[in-house]
Amino acid sequence: MSESQRQIDKERRPGRGAASRETGRFERLRYGDAHDGWEIEEDLPKLRTEVSDERPRSLINYVSSPDIPFDRTINPYRGCEHGCIYCFARPTHAYLGLSPGLDFETRLIARPEAPAVLARELRSKRYRVATLAIGTNTDPYQPLERDRGIMRACLEVLRDHRHPVAIVTKGTLIERDIDILSEMAAMGLARVGVSITTLDADLSRRMEPRVPAPKRRLATIRRLSEAGIETRIMVSPVVPALTDPELEAILSAGAEAGAAAASWIMLRLPLEVAPLWKAWLEEHYPGRAGRVMARLREMHGGAEYSAQWHRRMRGEGQYAQLIAQRFDKAARRLGLDRTLGPLRSDLFRVPARAGDQLSLF
Repeated sequence: MSESQRQIDKERRPGRGAASRETGRFERLRYGDAHDGWEIEEDLPKLRTEVSDERPRSLINYVSSPDIPFDRTINPYRGCEHGCIYCFARPTHAYLGLSPGLDFETRLIARPEAPAVLARELRSKRYRVATLAIGTNTDPYQPLERDRGIMRACLEVLRDHRHPVAIVTKGTLIERDIDILSEMAAMGLARVGVSITTLDADLSRRMEPRVPAPKRRLATIRRLSEAGIETRIMVSPVVPALTDPELEAILSAGAEAGAAAASWIMLRLPLEVAPLWKAWLEEHYPGRAGRVMARLREMHGGAEYSAQWHRRMRGEGQYAQLIAQRFDKAARRLGLDRTLGPLRSDLFRVPARAGDQLSLF
């Protein structure tokens, strides 16, 4: 089944980032819509978000990469309704037999037993404490969290265990959990990164269709910072020839909102993300598509993406160096070039449960 045969009409995908639902790369068979032969014109329904539940046997995912500052993460959800077209996590939906395209943002997996599984794993005598990252794959504060509350329940577990946590999000729903996060931050146990790709509301709505507007995310940075929660503004991803002119403006807006530090990552196009991204460019910004892709190939030795350690996050070459220099200069000027210290691990404890033997000392 070709990509063109899997395209979904605009009218059927309002508020979605991807334009197709190509079958996952691990599937033996390819699926597609076909006319049933009846000469009756029928309007096809709009794509709606579907949610199914999963019972995880384990939750903490251990990773080893020299490119990231953590070694473990959890995901309350699989897939993400935010629909960011550039999301590097899209290919993970192929492991579920689903499309990294529209399925990633319309067929979501919730994990309601995640808090209980997390508590069980933290109680293990073999467990060794280190900062737990949340939001590094799919956003824990996507719209689904408003109804399910799985992320909040996980935070309650981490608070009760006095376990350090670092959260990355685009979702303003995190403001709901300021009560827990401020309590943890006061003990050196929590910090947050808020990602802002552009200050242009129209571009944001096209590129990340169900994410709160940039100004609203800046307000979230302000609220978190005022609550005593160290918050980093993440210029992520930087899109060549599309959002890169905004780099300094985004950092300035973050500093004004009270961000304590800043970071950046270049646009990444692993596996199925590349064709999805190129189709999006041709639909929304056809006049810039050639320039954007030329810059990306320039940074990856002629390829659209390279997964090499130490290079995949920011690329290499003159353009990548220029972005790095601009970022460093602006961050220094704005006081955002701080290196935030490590979160505390020495406060970890396993809270007593009903029926546990209590200590005499």
